[in-house]
Amino acid sequence: MTIAPAQQSSQHAGPYAWYALAVLVLVYAINFIDRQVLSILAEDIKADMGLSDAQLGFLYGTAFAIFYTVFGLPLGRLADAWHRGRLMALGLAAWSLMTALSGFATSYAQLALARIGVGVGEASASPAAFSMLADYFPKHQRALAMAIYSSGVFVGLGLSLPLGGWIATTWNETYAAGGAPLGLAGWQAAFLGVGIPGLFVAAWVLSLREPMRGAIDGFPSPIVVPGAWRAFARELAAILPPFTFWTASRFQGGLRVNLIAALIAGIAAWLLIVTFGDPAQWISYAVGIYAVFSWTQVLRHTDPPTYALIWGRWELVIAVLGFGSLAYFTYAYGLWSAPYAIRTFGVGKDVAGLYLGIPGAVASALGVIVGGRLSDAWKARSDRARIYVSVLAVVLPLPFVWVMFHTAQFRTYYLLSPLVYMLSSLWVGSTVAAYQDFVLPRMRGIIGATYILGSTMVGLALGPYITGKVATVTGSLQTGMLSLFFVAPLSLVLLWVLARRAGDLESRKFVLAHAAGERLELERRLPT
Repeated sequence: MTIAPAQQSSQHAGPYAWYALAVLVLVYAINFIDRQVLSILAEDIKADMGLSDAQLGFLYGTAFAIFYTVFGLPLGRLADAWHRGRLMALGLAAWSLMTALSGFATSYAQLALARIGVGVGEASASPAAFSMLADYFPKHQRALAMAIYSSGVFVGLGLSLPLGGWIATTWNETYAAGGAPLGLAGWQAAFLGVGIPGLFVAAWVLSLREPMRGAIDGFPSPIVVPGAWRAFARELAAILPPFTFWTASRFQGGLRVNLIAALIAGIAAWLLIVTFGDPAQWISYAVGIYAVFSWTQVLRHTDPPTYALIWGRWELVIAVLGFGSLAYFTYAYGLWSAPYAIRTFGVGKDVAGLYLGIPGAVASALGVIVGGRLSDAWKARSDRARIYVSVLAVVLPLPFVWVMFHTAQFRTYYLLSPLVYMLSSLWVGSTVAAYQDFVLPRMRGIIGATYILGSTMVGLALGPYITGKVATVTGSLQTGMLSLFFVAPLSLVLLWVLARRAGDLESRKFVLAHAAGERLELERRLPT
């Protein structure tokens, strides 16, 4: 049986869609400011708490990423069944509060707990935003919209460096003789300074109008699905041990499979701890992997069409790994570029933040938008276009990275940094659009969560930590940064495999979903 592809809509997004997009970009920028500000504060935190580079990598990456990923899965499902604007507003208020509370941390454990809270709150934002944008913008404008939204990542990344560096430096200079309010250090004041404004923006997000789900693609469906929060509670039980065992036991043979998966994850964590140390890193990572497995195990029984289109196709697993490997570079560079400049060239936090942050923000936003436009234009001529744009993001930055981490001049370093930011960000909007192409409209929230899963579990949870670990073992942050070159060949192989299957992934989604039990949305796709 074959199913005809949908007629591409010729309509264009209206003014309100662009207004909503601007608000969502602001939310994403705040998202990343609160996440990224730790980079420019890393040297002060390291000194005050006596941390290693590997521990800093854990705080920036794994402590945040695991909970961001794990909670992103049920929150992605909730975004497909409840008010997306309200969900984002609640999440924004939560992560802003936890960022502010980071300013009162006095130990490694307290700061780790606050970072976990930031991760849980931020997990609500992108799945809901991706879903809303896919309903605001027709298919032929969708990659551009996703790219513009994704540019908020890099706007936040860039602004976090000068903003955090300026607050910390000014605070330390003002209270150099003592008497700081509440006895706070500059880095603690910086967390408060970037966290509190998000509480006010959350009220603005509540005012956004919800677009009708699927209407722009000809498949309107209700915004709110009855029992959405009960379903969310069941989703949570599917990822949080020990509730996972009870959830798995509801399906024939499920408990046995789940227990085996938990045992394998535990053994793997033990082996990694014995080999590399850092128990917090590998216990957290094993728990995250096990939680994702438990969730997909339940999804297979509760929503077979969604499982079939995402986890039932080996190509999508390749996509998660391949696109995630691009994020590995992005996050590692995002954390360590400023500390490297401070250590190597002896510049202050405010100088490093200014020279690396603002140019990096502008260049990254430009790269994301250019990548999205290129992806949309190229897609009209090739089913593989979105993957090819990601290949460019792997290859083009490498020569500049090599020069940056071998130069003895700060001027050369900061002049090349925007080029690296721009070229390495080409993939973001194109990747999100590629994921959206592979699934049905009702699955847009959960595929957004799947995108986040790859970028965090592969990229954020491993990139900053492994780079920091290499730096800790070798005593050289330069060596840690140059270790990123070993990831590029793996990325290219994964993307090559995915590109060969991209056309089939998109064209056969209706057939596969129908075979897995999808009915209502596909009735108009079936041949008469």
